[in-house]
Amino acid sequence: MTPGSHSNTATATATKAAPAPAAGPRLAEARGELSAAVVRALLSGAPPDYAPGSVLRADPWGEDLHLALYLLYELHYAGFDGVGDEREWDPDLLRLRQDIEARFLHALRSELADGPRTVEDAFAPLLVEPVDLSGSLSHQLQTGGELWQLREYAALRSLYHLKEADPHAWVIPRLTGRAKAAMVAIEYDEFGAGRADRIHARLFVELMADLGLDPAYGRYLDQAPAPLLATVNLMSLFGLHRALRGALVGHFACVEVTSSPGSRRLAKAMRRCGAGPAAEHFYAEHVEADAVHEQVVRHEVIGGLLAAEPDLEADVAFGCAATVLVEERLAGHIRRAWNRGRSALRTPRPAPDTDPDL
Repeated sequence: MTPGSHSNTATATATKAAPAPAAGPRLAEARGELSAAVVRALLSGAPPDYAPGSVLRADPWGEDLHLALYLLYELHYAGFDGVGDEREWDPDLLRLRQDIEARFLHALRSELADGPRTVEDAFAPLLVEPVDLSGSLSHQLQTGGELWQLREYAALRSLYHLKEADPHAWVIPRLTGRAKAAMVAIEYDEFGAGRADRIHARLFVELMADLGLDPAYGRYLDQAPAPLLATVNLMSLFGLHRALRGALVGHFACVEVTSSPGSRRLAKAMRRCGAGPAAEHFYAEHVEADAVHEQVVRHEVIGGLLAAEPDLEADVAFGCAATVLVEERLAGHIRRAWNRGRSALRTPRPAPDTDPDL
């Protein structure tokens, strides 16, 4: 066989054996004018059609704006079934996204107008376990949560945990020296330290299986309310803008600082409710890992970043404060629903014997 014929045969074999591209998640149902415009545009391939001024009229914390923003951001992650990959950089979609981002960012900055300006002021309250944990959602789940509530919590958090650490990876090419080396070291752990079965997103798939949930990426988007979407949108907003690299580091550090104690309580909640070994393991894994990550991110990632770019300190503080803000809004939404005996999801919680998924 000549080299040329060998190459042709190999190419033909490879072409024949190539699997079909995996379908992305399905698009969500629209929740208003902006999200309807995005859904129509993605399905039709046309530019988004919406009334002038509709972004400025939209509630910056509302369902419509945050679903529209989530859909536009998701083009940079897994995309959607039936939507071409080229739409990721569609200028008309990007123009709409920019306007929505500006609305959301303005709301964040307005809420935090009197917020911390230094790293010490932003993080000092997070480094001490509060005496009163009555406002802590993880404490509520640990001490009195029911299995259905743990399942709802996991379904909601799946919108991030099934792509855990991906939004934070955007910052890596925007860092240098100590900050970059430390950030890569932490992300290496998040992505399984070289083992596919240890990737944290994969561990969350196993958690969902233990809880009887559908682990398909994006499966619970329609059930996710605006306060949950805002938590995911925040990290994408910070991650996709080089100008907000300091805020993304602040976000990441806030998550790592608060993760270990919260994960400890959630692991106990999973054990107490008999959720299953994989469900408990996901959070137990984060107790030890994130305790180490907390030290690295504070001293090396933040320390290295501010040594190189000291003028970003206010941005780091803002990123931390914004993370606390959106997480408190989400926890408040969930607590209010559960305290009234209602589902925290957008659609009523089906009885367990009628819907095995949730």
